[in-house]
Amino acid sequence: MNRRDFFRLASLAGLGATAASWSNLAGAATAAQLGTVPTNTGISGRVVVIGGGMAGATVAKYLRLWGGSGVSVTLVERDSAYTSNILSNLVLNGQRTITSLQYAYSNLASRYGIRMVKGDVTAIDPVGHSVSLADGSKLPYDRLVVAPGVDFDVFPGLESAAAQAKVPHAWKAGVQTTQLRNMLVGMKAGQNFVMTIPAKPYRCPPGPYERACVVADWLKKNRPGSKVIVLDANPGIIAEPLAFANAFDVVHKGVVEYHPGVTINSIDATTMTLNTNLGNLQASVINAIPPHKAGQVVRDNGLANIAGRWAGVDVLTYQSTAAPGIHVIGDASATTQPKAGHIANQEAKICADAIVRLLSGRSPDPSPITNSACYSPITADTASWLTAIFAYDPVSGTMQPVPGAAGEAAGRSKDNYKEMIKWFNTLMEDSFA
Repeated sequence: MNRRDFFRLASLAGLGATAASWSNLAGAATAAQLGTVPTNTGISGRVVVIGGGMAGATVAKYLRLWGGSGVSVTLVERDSAYTSNILSNLVLNGQRTITSLQYAYSNLASRYGIRMVKGDVTAIDPVGHSVSLADGSKLPYDRLVVAPGVDFDVFPGLESAAAQAKVPHAWKAGVQTTQLRNMLVGMKAGQNFVMTIPAKPYRCPPGPYERACVVADWLKKNRPGSKVIVLDANPGIIAEPLAFANAFDVVHKGVVEYHPGVTINSIDATTMTLNTNLGNLQASVINAIPPHKAGQVVRDNGLANIAGRWAGVDVLTYQSTAAPGIHVIGDASATTQPKAGHIANQEAKICADAIVRLLSGRSPDPSPITNSACYSPITADTASWLTAIFAYDPVSGTMQPVPGAAGEAAGRSKDNYKEMIKWFNTLMEDSFA
């Protein structure tokens, strides 16, 4: 199976009845595609990848699989394992643990010959084609892939580490996720959980609404009389509007209180008070998810050329529009596609394919296709889903939704919840196994 067929097979799955079809078809494609790294494809080059999340891990793996032994890949990552943001909301209701969402990089090293370097990048030299690390060493490259994910703005009032510890965003899975879980468990019956949703774009469009549902479901069973108050900076629900409107108005009626178009002026962590355009609001727990921006390495190295926050890219190759030879993928890039783990995996494959072609003197694929799929738990045993297919539009130079190839589940179901687990396992295996 060639790479073109691989992409189309995985992408066309979105046309099926449910997003679960992606898992089935992509699993088949992966099984056919994977194997040992080819000993000699006639292609050579040095590629350095910064960031070992969904995008970085996937591009490193597929560069080796498709480029062969002549393409050396070095993956720079400060952490010893990746913690999945996907399904991390289930840590809040006790269905998952943080450790169950962690993925080591050992397979990437042992199975695909990727060189792992643990450290922090201090500078990128686009002229000299090298990356400088905090330990003083340098990594030369022919092509550089930057995949640092996102960083977060700080709400006024939460500038100190102590204040941020009392008001966690938990939008990067890890320590803060566990902290927020403990805060939820520490609530008393009748107390309120307030969460904020930033204006788009932000990582995982359905994620905050999903979190509101998961927390509301837990509160109903464990803290009667408590509420989830959702303060959304957007004019309305921006992902799976039918599913989440039903969840808020029917499934969790009386527990979720949803307010669109809310501006957060400041947050006082001492009094646990939010100052908003609706007035002051107090809560037992505040989960304030701030506005997003590209990871620091993008912003510090002149790659954030879209509003100073995001990296502009050519989606045929994901090469930066600010610096040749540097590709930016995943949440840090500015595209018309959502910022989410599944689409990061897809962007990584398009990028890997393009780099392999460029290293061999060929042109990139002129008509790439990506598929975005996501499941959202509504209760402890039901979920909904959302899927879309994007195709390259040569007129605008952007990825555009394919008409008739997008939609959301007709309703939540237990079958969707079961398929969610299959989808997650397939996706993580494709990136890290």
